This record gives sequence, C-alpha cells and structure tokens, in this order.
Amino acid sequence: MSALETHGLEPVPERERTARTGDLFPTWVAANISVLLLTVGAGLAVSYGLNFWQALAVGVTAPVVSYGLVGLVSLAGRRGGAPGMALSRAVFGQRGNLLPGALIWVARWGWETINAVTGAYALLTVLDIVFGVHGGTALIVVTLLLFVAATFAISGLGINAVQRCTRWASWLFGAFSVLVLARLAVRTDWGAVLGQDAGPTSAMITGIGLVAVGGISWVPSSPDFTRYLPATASSAAIVRNTVGGAGVVVLPLVLMGVVMASATPDLASAPDPVSFLGEVLPLWLAVPYLLIALVGTLLINSMSMYSAGFTAQTLGFRVPRHWAVSVNAVISLVLAGVLMLAATSFLGTFVAFLSLLAVAFSAWAGVFGTDMLRRTSYDGEALLDTTPAGAYWYRHGFSPAAVTAWAAGLGAGLLFTRSDWFTGPLASNNPIGAYGCGWAATITVSGLLYAALPKPPVTTPTDHTPGRVDTPA
Repeated sequence: MSALETHGLEPVPERERTARTGDLFPTWVAANISVLLLTVGAGLAVSYGLNFWQALAVGVTAPVVSYGLVGLVSLAGRRGGAPGMALSRAVFGQRGNLLPGALIWVARWGWETINAVTGAYALLTVLDIVFGVHGGTALIVVTLLLFVAATFAISGLGINAVQRCTRWASWLFGAFSVLVLARLAVRTDWGAVLGQDAGPTSAMITGIGLVAVGGISWVPSSPDFTRYLPATASSAAIVRNTVGGAGVVVLPLVLMGVVMASATPDLASAPDPVSFLGEVLPLWLAVPYLLIALVGTLLINSMSMYSAGFTAQTLGFRVPRHWAVSVNAVISLVLAGVLMLAATSFLGTFVAFLSLLAVAFSAWAGVFGTDMLRRTSYDGEALLDTTPAGAYWYRHGFSPAAVTAWAAGLGAGLLFTRSDWFTGPLASNNPIGAYGCGWAATITVSGLLYAALPKPPVTTPTDHTPGRVDTPA
C-alpha cells in the first residue's frame, strides 16, 4: 500500500485487502489514549460519589458494552470493503443516508473540537512547566494550528499512516502509564481511597453510560478500519482485538483518575483538563507523559477526521478523500478556538456534548446493526450508483423502514436525555433519563422498530463477490 491512500468510497478490491486482525488492537488502544479519561475517572469519584470498586466495575463494563458494539458493526467493513457511511447507503437508501450522515458529520465536528482543545492544553502545559511560557490568546491560536495541521497530515495520508502511528503510540503510552501507575501505587493513601463509602447504584449506572458513550461514538466509523481485512478474517478476532485494545486503556485511565482525585479533587472540575498532571507528577514524568498523551489525542483526532472525510464524500463533496478531510480540519480549528477562549467549564461542556453525541450515533447504530443480522454482503456497484436506477435507490432514494426507525430512535433518545444544554421532557421522571442512558433507549427503539417494519429485499452483488468493484468512484 502506498503512503497516500487513494481509495475513497469505493470498496477495496480483494487483492488489496491484506490487513491483519491484530492491527486492530493498537488501533483501538490509540483511539483511547486521552487524558480526558483521567478527568472522567475523577468525576466518577467526586461528582458521582463512586468508590474505587464501583469505578473498577464501571471501567470494565463500559468498554465491553461500547466496544463490543464497535467490533460487531466493524464486521460490515470486512464484508463490504467500504467505509461505514458508504455501506449505510444500502440500509437507508442513497438519499435517506444523507439524514444520519449529515448529523453524524456535524457530531464529528464536536468530537474533533474536544480533541483539538485537549491536545492544545497538553502542549500549553508542557510549555508552561518546562519553559515557563504562559498561555495567551496568540499562543492558544498557535498551538491549535499546530495540532490541527498535524492531524490533517496523518488523516490525509490515510489508513496506512494512521495504523503505523498507532503502533508506536501504543507502546510508548503503555510504558509511561506503567511508570505513572507505579508512582501512584507508592504515594497514594490507599486507606483513604479504598475506605470511601459506596455511591448509589443509579450513579454507577450513569457512570457506565458516561464512559461508554466515548466508544459508541466510534460505531459508525468502525467499518473504516476493517475494510482492508480479507473476507476470511475471523469475526471473533475482530471483536476480541477491538474490545481488548480499548479496555486495556480505558480501565487503567479511569482508575488513575479516581486515585488522583483523592489528592486533587478539583481535577473533576478543572477548566484545563490536563494542567493538573504538572502538579500531581514530578517534572521528569509529567513532561513525557503529557507529550505521549498529546500524541494519543492527535491520533484520536486523526482517526476521527479520517472517517469524517468519507462522511463528507457521502454527503456530496466530490473531492478526493484527503481534501474532504480538510473541511473538518478547518471547522474543528474554529470551534476549538471558541471553546478554549470562551468556555468556563471544560468538563461540563464535555459531558453535555457526550450526552447529545451518543444519541446521534446510537440512532444510526440501532438501524445499521439490526440490518447486519439479515445482510451478509453489499453490492459494491450499487453503493456508488446514486441514480434512480441503482439497487439502493429504494423509494425515491429512501428506505422508509430505515429512515422511520432512525427518526423514531433519535426522538426517543432525546426525550430521555439530560445535559447542561438540553433536557428532554422524560429525562427526570424515569430510570432511563435519571441514569443517563438516553443512548441505550435510542439503540433499542431504532433497532426494534427497524426489525418490525417491512423492508426492501436484500440485493445480491452483481458480480457475486461481496463488496467487489473494478471501477473506482
């Protein structure tokens, strides 16, 4: 494979599908190298009142649930060899796919904005504790520019560059995390940490939902990272490496956040989500750890923008994939600048954003995941045929069952969602809303309704080879 990935929405020919399922492990390790998980872990202890053992249960359950779903949906990439939002055309119809596609694309703006802010904060913290350079408006803008430019460079090159970087980042982050864990183990007052009273079960369920939504946000993108796997790749290995790669990072980081919060409880509400590391860790450890975390955040953003480029193409941007990526790069740069210069509470903004983000992705996941149960292949030529003659045109370009189920699931999820920005009318008077599980209601409603509604028959690929096409888009 060349340094620059040239494939866009068209399915990857079988002869080029030479990836290995083991590549998914470091990919999903890198997708979770974020100091935001430390902040979330601190929030579980400080804001939700969970003790260490409850946080342990949250840290185990959340990635199994969310990345289990990521792994299962990613099987579609192996089946069809195309990006997730291109395969989605087979479910929603060529025009119907524009509805969830547009919402998911906008949600990507927010995710990439959060990542850009986190990366810029990490760089600003290093400059402060090493060189004594304090952040100002000009320096904030410069750090954001550097971060977004590096993100664009990696995501623009494509899957080969992304996966090479994730391998190195996974090893480096693992090594320094062991050092941080060792220092915490020696210096922590474990009597105080382990002696904390247990929080309510409802708060524990809310914590699972909060941690899980990070994984849910990757569901529509997951086929993008398995499209180069051969059709014979093991389904069990795909799911196992996805869940394992995420879990090996999510659990330690969440627990580290809980432990750190015992000494610095203001970590949970800090307007700058990473500067506290300079206070908790010695200089020799804080600086390299922040730099590795910066690289991890950069790779998370690169993966997100890589997928966003495909989504932009499905929405009608008739440009090569790497130029489609640049649209999201510019948008995230502008929004990140606004958030860093105007927002008063980073964690509050982040949690509110996650609540709404999960509903947007979950509505698509419920329909697409249910459709996978009846579909074993995708017609590569039909995925690219956006005319009324195409097999995925359905009724005026829409699949009524998929669009109806998606809209109903989205509406149901919003009814049960509560955040600083939006509170649904049913969010406070029932367990689903009170426990922050609006995204779970979304998946359930959209999936069950789609299963019940009459659907068009599944088409067979014209050349009888799943996802294969000979002519690129």
